[in-house]
Amino acid sequence: MNMISNHDPQSDWGLPGWIYGSERFFREEQDKVFRPSWQIVCHLNDIPKAGDFHTFDFVGESLVVVRGKDGGARAFANVCRHRGARLLDGPTGRCGRIVCPYHAWTYDLEGRLIGVPMRDDYPALDMAKEGLAKLDTEIWRGFVFVRLEGDGPSVADMMAPYEHEVAHYRFEDLQPFGRVTLRPRDVNWKNISDNYSDGLHIPVAHPGLTRLFGKGYGVEAETFVDKMWGQLIDEPSNNPSERLYQHVLPDVPHLPEDRKRLWTYFKLWPNFAFDIYPDQVDFMQFIPVSAGRTMIREIAYALPDERREMRAARYLNWRINRQVNAEDTELVARVQQGMASRTFTAGPLATSEVSLRSFGRKLRALIPESRQPRPPEGW
Repeated sequence: MNMISNHDPQSDWGLPGWIYGSERFFREEQDKVFRPSWQIVCHLNDIPKAGDFHTFDFVGESLVVVRGKDGGARAFANVCRHRGARLLDGPTGRCGRIVCPYHAWTYDLEGRLIGVPMRDDYPALDMAKEGLAKLDTEIWRGFVFVRLEGDGPSVADMMAPYEHEVAHYRFEDLQPFGRVTLRPRDVNWKNISDNYSDGLHIPVAHPGLTRLFGKGYGVEAETFVDKMWGQLIDEPSNNPSERLYQHVLPDVPHLPEDRKRLWTYFKLWPNFAFDIYPDQVDFMQFIPVSAGRTMIREIAYALPDERREMRAARYLNWRINRQVNAEDTELVARVQQGMASRTFTAGPLATSEVSLRSFGRKLRALIPESRQPRPPEGW
């Protein structure tokens, strides 16, 4: 990823429609986009005690992040080194040791192999070399990220242009607010990602956001992160949930004045985002399942605040964004259907569509076939 060029002769054009439905292209993405990319798994406060774990299924791999006895969080392949059995079940849980349900090979919380039944019956076994397969792990402001392979910029490097903004929100102190939700969508992950960073559809298709922000919605793109934002206007909305949110949203003392009523969105390469509100912080992840199916994974986090006004604001935030998500679901389905048409190749991009330009530049650099208007021979 760190070798991506900023020069793109096709910068004025979107990506061709065929790559939003091709299983062959999807296989290329798994190897060249997803396996070398950082993926958000959880927050340290999701796994506060030794033995707490979060599992994560991604591009055919089962991963697990475990809190160790030393307080560290480590990521492993959720696979026994003996016969490949999956070790830990469920999205979350807690264990004192990791014991394989197949042959009872046992690992400690740091991934070391510490127990093998009939140990003397394995002449080739070197227990020191057969611990769980470790994966790259990064903790950025309390959030735990995992990378399957490769190198490239860290999450901290990707977010560096906006560290001064994020620093106000006390990410490290966030507590899970609700639970992880999984929403399947019969669309390509890129369509969800493109739509997330698209500013032109806001005044057309999201009347609620337009009532809240007026004409003040902004979009910009750095190399590995897009930023979108809107400042709540003072004019009361004619929608009851929106108007009440505008009214009850309380003061957040640790935020500077210009952020107390600001909604900010950051989408990081390639497929996850932070929705940052004065009242809470969400992450949203577009997990590719196939060329035509995506799982949207999300959870909200918040700082402890028992004020009635804050509880009301968080509920109203959910109501408002539930409607926005419903609108986006319909929009993206329309685009996915249209991109299946052979009449569609690649549409022109406005100069203001900076996020789509940035995304296309990176994808074309990693998978050159995405420059072609039709699938290559044999694809």
